[in-house]
Amino acid sequence: MTYGLLPFGNSAMGWGNPLVVGCLAFGGSLLIAFPFIERHVQDPMFRIEFFKNRAFSAGSLAACISALSRGGVMLMLVILLQAVWLPLHGFSYQDTPLWAGIYMIPMSLGFVSAGPVSGWVSDKKGARELASGGMFLLCGIFLTLSALPYNFSYPTFAGALYLMGIAFGMFASPNTSSIMGTVPPERRSTAAGMLFTIQNTGTTVGLTVLFTEVVAALGTSLPSAMSNALINAGAPQLAPYFSSIPPTIALFAAFLGYNPMKEMIARLPALAGTHLSTQAESTITSTTWFPNAIAQSFMGALHVALYLNAGLAIIAALASLMRGKKQEYEHVGNSTRLVAPIPVSERGEIGNQTRRNRRSITNKSATSKHSKPTDTRANRTTNRSRGT
Repeated sequence: MTYGLLPFGNSAMGWGNPLVVGCLAFGGSLLIAFPFIERHVQDPMFRIEFFKNRAFSAGSLAACISALSRGGVMLMLVILLQAVWLPLHGFSYQDTPLWAGIYMIPMSLGFVSAGPVSGWVSDKKGARELASGGMFLLCGIFLTLSALPYNFSYPTFAGALYLMGIAFGMFASPNTSSIMGTVPPERRSTAAGMLFTIQNTGTTVGLTVLFTEVVAALGTSLPSAMSNALINAGAPQLAPYFSSIPPTIALFAAFLGYNPMKEMIARLPALAGTHLSTQAESTITSTTWFPNAIAQSFMGALHVALYLNAGLAIIAALASLMRGKKQEYEHVGNSTRLVAPIPVSERGEIGNQTRRNRRSITNKSATSKHSKPTDTRANRTTNRSRGT
């Protein structure tokens, strides 16, 4: 998937790369074979029978779609800060990675503040309504972010990030608790591994799909926007070259803390910049020129991505509502006996030791039964005579 996002040949992305196509086909075949293999091995990594439980299936589906909806948005918001907003507010490209992380802190604060509270409330009231409410709130936040201009006020943006973190916290803790409550205590480690695998897969796929959508949207609008900006800056001779440069180069350059224009000029043929005036070169390599040139195109692509993720959040909320109200193993008493699965490599030795212990106990019982009983009456008579 990573290679699919990189340019290949004359294409802005690498989904036509034979290596990418072959790897996706091979991975897809393995994914199809995976459940059949897991049903026939002695110690499966995935317990397919868990999905027969409606609450487990609904919670896992909600977790996967939730990861799809939030996976790529985080990267897109960071790129928005690094490529557009921070340079427009006087930050150098070298400093934008650090400050983008700092400006994203409100989302972490919202998650930390909502996670423990939502876990406590879900233990008392149940996870269904709380987890679904978190996804509905996330949908509203995505729609709010889509209405912001590229030169937004940071307090508004920070407030949206904080509410986004609260939405994640409202969903994550109750949903995990609900899923763990559908399986016996001795199988919860397996269920946790399955859940995290599903979430990580959803995050990776969501990031890939969203970035592909953004790059595809930029590929249609960015060349004309760059050409007009170059003409206005006094460098019309560069317009044909910049219209063919893939958008990923500019976005990844800003993401890594480099000036995108300097990186793209370095990729041009040697004769392309020979007639470029010093003033024009200074203008197009300034900190604010590139953000102003791509802002409208990037925000248009980002808005489409946010609408898509808002729809995914709604689907995740509906999947969360499909679970039951109380799970079978949600509240386990102290009398429950936990039986951990024994690894295959240890079963033979444990069985032999158990049989030896049983034989030892049997031998001791037989010896005690055949031993001569003590004549207690004779002993009492002897002791009485000695006393006299």
